[in-house]
Amino acid sequence: MLKTILVALDESELSERVIQTLWELQLQRTAKIILSHVILSAGADLEIAVDRPQTSREDLPYRQIENQLQSYQTNLPCQSELEIVIGDPAEEIVRLAYIHQADLIVIGSRGLKGMKRILQGSVSSQVVADAPCSVLVVKPN
Repeated sequence: MLKTILVALDESELSERVIQTLWELQLQRTAKIILSHVILSAGADLEIAVDRPQTSREDLPYRQIENQLQSYQTNLPCQSELEIVIGDPAEEIVRLAYIHQADLIVIGSRGLKGMKRILQGSVSSQVVADAPCSVLVVKPN
């Protein structure tokens, strides 16, 4: 039985498909879903005070992401939490899976091939390789 599911979402249209796939899993009411989004870090010296509200224009993307995750959260059939973190997407998703002791990670795949995959990398492939649990990769239609 799946107790904790980490759902990795981004700002793409594929996120809707990931949420739809989550519904198809027919989870127990006792399950816990962690809706996560990783904001790609702009640089190593980027610091954000997480213990106080952010009010700058740079905070706007964070608020949009939070609002989107909350809209998904309202329709979930079980307990859920939000995790918005900054860093390398694959590393942060794997880190969150360890922290929350996830039984499953649900993540989308952009379906990159050839040079694009080499140059841009594949977050889902790296998560599959490094994750401490099973990974369900949702592909675009």
